[in-house]
Amino acid sequence: MMNFAREVIVPTYTNEAPNTSERHRKLKEIFPGAIGALDGTLIHAIVAVDQQTRYRGRGKGECYQNVLAICDFNMVFTFLWAGWEGIAHDSRVLKEVAFNQTSGFPFPPTDKYYLCDAAYTNTRGFMTPYRNTRYWLADFRRRRALTKEEKFNYAHAQLRNVIERSYGVLKARFPILRRMALFSFPKQRDIVIACFAVYNFIRKSNISDQLFMEYDEDTTFSEEQGGDNNSESVHDIE
Repeated sequence: MMNFAREVIVPTYTNEAPNTSERHRKLKEIFPGAIGALDGTLIHAIVAVDQQTRYRGRGKGECYQNVLAICDFNMVFTFLWAGWEGIAHDSRVLKEVAFNQTSGFPFPPTDKYYLCDAAYTNTRGFMTPYRNTRYWLADFRRRRALTKEEKFNYAHAQLRNVIERSYGVLKARFPILRRMALFSFPKQRDIVIACFAVYNFIRKSNISDQLFMEYDEDTTFSEEQGGDNNSESVHDIE
């Protein structure tokens, strides 16, 4: 399975995605160098009692492994690193993985970058939103973007939302990621990698799939926005 994962989870350096909507194309015009989105997610884990403090995530005190992934704008994962402690901060995970010579982390070309949220550092190859400014899509439901910084953040959040939708499909397809079975931790990590690999195989095979249709960009954007009252923000960033 690990060999299969290495075959189907591979980097890409293009921002092209087939069958994108007009709105999505306009968003990519705002971020012409974007080749994907990077973010972490928490996957439920079962660990020994003496290790639970390191893996105990936010919320109900459950244990999690922290997974870092990159996906392109076709909802295909192009990089994955699993197994970090649940309490590890996203920026620390990225730093450790990016400079780990065995990770194979795909640094983007000099004129390209990944879209990241404010948990990461805005530096070459990684574009984050304006800090101390509204960012999450839910924040714009009741009041449209007004300043140029808010408009930038709103467009950034919409395009970066591709990785949130990808994680949504992944966890809906594989319930074990929400409630892990009692295996050794290395086996749990392998299960996560296998789920990502199967996800990619389905997506790359262009199989008609209900989950991918449900998480399609247009329905997700309209649901998150709560309407079209912000449509002008895609065009007005100066």
